[in-house]
Amino acid sequence: MAGSPGGAVATTARTKGGVCSQGKRSFGGVCQLCAGAAAPQPDPPAGVWHWCLPANLRPHCRWASWRGGELYTGLNADFLGREAMIFRSGGPRPALRSDSDQNLLHDPRFVMATRIPDNSDQDDDKVYFFFSETVPSPDGGPGRVISRVGRVCVNDAGGQRVLVSKWSTFLKARLLCSVPGPGGAETHFDQLEDVFLLWPNAGKSLEVYALFSTVSAVFQGYAVCVYHMADIWEVFKGPFAHQDGPQHQWGPYAGKVPFPRPGVCPSKMTAQPGRPFGSTKDYPDEVLQFARAHPLMFRPVRPRRGRPVLVKTHLAQQLRQIVVDRVEAEDGTYDVIFLGTDSGSVLKVIALQVGDPAEPEEVVLEELQVFKVPTPITEMEISVKRQMLYVGSRLGVARLQLHQCETYGSACAECCLARDPYCAWDGASCTRYRPGTSKRRFRRQDIRHGNPALQCLGQSQEEETAGLLATTTVYGTEHNSTFLECLPKSPQATVRWFLQRPGDERPDQQVKTDERLLQTEQGLLFRRLNRLDAGTYTCMTLEHGFSQVVVRLALEVIMAAQLDTLFPREPRPEEPAAQGGPASTPSKAWYKDILQLIGFANLPLVDEYCERVWCPSRSRGRSKQAKGKSWVGLELGKKVKSRVQAERNRTPREVEAT
Repeated sequence: MAGSPGGAVATTARTKGGVCSQGKRSFGGVCQLCAGAAAPQPDPPAGVWHWCLPANLRPHCRWASWRGGELYTGLNADFLGREAMIFRSGGPRPALRSDSDQNLLHDPRFVMATRIPDNSDQDDDKVYFFFSETVPSPDGGPGRVISRVGRVCVNDAGGQRVLVSKWSTFLKARLLCSVPGPGGAETHFDQLEDVFLLWPNAGKSLEVYALFSTVSAVFQGYAVCVYHMADIWEVFKGPFAHQDGPQHQWGPYAGKVPFPRPGVCPSKMTAQPGRPFGSTKDYPDEVLQFARAHPLMFRPVRPRRGRPVLVKTHLAQQLRQIVVDRVEAEDGTYDVIFLGTDSGSVLKVIALQVGDPAEPEEVVLEELQVFKVPTPITEMEISVKRQMLYVGSRLGVARLQLHQCETYGSACAECCLARDPYCAWDGASCTRYRPGTSKRRFRRQDIRHGNPALQCLGQSQEEETAGLLATTTVYGTEHNSTFLECLPKSPQATVRWFLQRPGDERPDQQVKTDERLLQTEQGLLFRRLNRLDAGTYTCMTLEHGFSQVVVRLALEVIMAAQLDTLFPREPRPEEPAAQGGPASTPSKAWYKDILQLIGFANLPLVDEYCERVWCPSRSRGRSKQAKGKSWVGLELGKKVKSRVQAERNRTPREVEAT
């Protein structure tokens, strides 16, 4: 939540097992509400209040961390929203705020604040802040947006004479996320949008998934970079950044660094015989002065493998939220990425390291429109235990299943081509993959390569046989536009159209597109139909060497001359009536002529076609298949885009990396 100057202000912080909100009317008392928390949190002291950054940045406070009754948050200290700071309130420790020195924070946009232990010593725990800030230009021009990770010690008490009631352990470093280009040029993604912490199993390092966007007015793109927490720790142990003057370049500090090292928490590591430093108030003044003058680290934090694991460009929507689930599959472990957009949809994506590790393969598994009314997704939480994804917006909260394997089809090849780590073919259907079950020898799954030829040997393929696919008749009028729909089940499949003309015994010829005939993601569009377009059109998909017939349509073209005969043009009011009396009208009912033109043999096909075109709701009501394909638990919007259902706004099959 957020407030306006002079009105009610509030912050929201995640707690263990729930969400807490704290607010205050101007200069009034503090109120607090905790939903689903494991235990009630102690009330903050009277007079303590917090105001989130401007509401147009985010409608909630993701940049707050609540632990043991203490609230760490990024906020604005003044009612005009100009002085940003990092603030601590509540709990047994004294309240602290960051110094007003512009070297610390430049117009920050906070994304997340969370407490992360560095080691087993709780005195060495720190709160990490992920944010973007605008660095001023030396020549007075427009500033540059740069993403940062900052941290403060939990047991920071400020200084005794320097930095009194101010943070004395604050440090920050740059988060680098870029794509290498030709000639050494790089495309940088500098605006931090969201952060997700993927907590590992025992013995492994915490991983930070960060969603970035470009700040260019010409090029719009998004990238997901992954950072090892161990690499972040190493950067904070490295050299400090130093600048001799505003017009000088930044370089590593070459002088002597005082002891205790600035930014280090008072702990067992700092306590030495004869030089005990049990509190930051015991730190020498030179340590605090150095920390105030050198809050920036010289080396940036580089992502895993030196580049993003996911890059998206030329999207119709903007990416705003990210959560990740680590899934164990038959051929390895994969991180499934869920991306929330500003239009109320969620993308389910995996990034595969196949071949060249510098260029991961991106596979879009599904795209789901969560809310009927397009609205920005402001929050996403994942429950691995319940296998649910919770999506929040200003309209409400929706609950989605992480997987829906039955929508991938009823054949082994379709399940294998889905490449969903949650799903596998069990010999009879596409079901949830569960490691270590007794049916291990019957399961078929190939996430890395998606090769059904190797995984589905001996499996039944009757449903995928082209000869058993029914042909649907479609009617079009000469000189008018006509659309032939084909919705592939896989976003990664290549679509090809073939035509068999009436009376032509040659094999099907591949359809060639031009200005009159266009191939779209949803099918073939005839901008102006002619009689030579009649024939049987077959839509086939090709993916990893596996071809499949999706639909076969018989296009019948009704000649324009025949329609002119059946429907003579009525005279306009200004035109005189024909000789012999008023304008003549057809002697027979028009629909009888249409039936005669089409032929009574095709009457059942006409009824089916008209019902599908003019009464889609009725035809959907008769079909029971849609019930099994809706996402369980979806409470607001139930428009699902999967590999089986109709997809009106499919994401691009190929994403161009920059």
